[in-house]
Amino acid sequence: MRRVAFRMKLKTGCEAEYKRRHDEIWPDLSRKLAEAGVSDYSIFLDPETLALFAVQMLSGDNTAHLLPQDPVVRRWWEYMADIMETNPDKSPVCVPLPEMFHHD
Repeated sequence: MRRVAFRMKLKTGCEAEYKRRHDEIWPDLSRKLAEAGVSDYSIFLDPETLALFAVQMLSGDNTAHLLPQDPVVRRWWEYMADIMETNPDKSPVCVPLPEMFHHD
């Protein structure tokens, strides 16, 4: 297992809507993430900057790099595009974050 982290950003005033949508995450999206080897996935919000900090575990044989091609993932991006910063293809702007410290 490998832990990865990245940062995304919400648009102003969209905190409650972001939370609501993730509280109602689509079962087929959850299934796709699990099938791709993504687990223990958490997203935290910095309310001062609206930065979203995501952490997930990837299995050794994960296929997470293929998720952007999946129709379910692309529909989710389209669904979320109105409330967060996105790229031209509607994918969220994600900035990888290097791990600086970990303690078990």
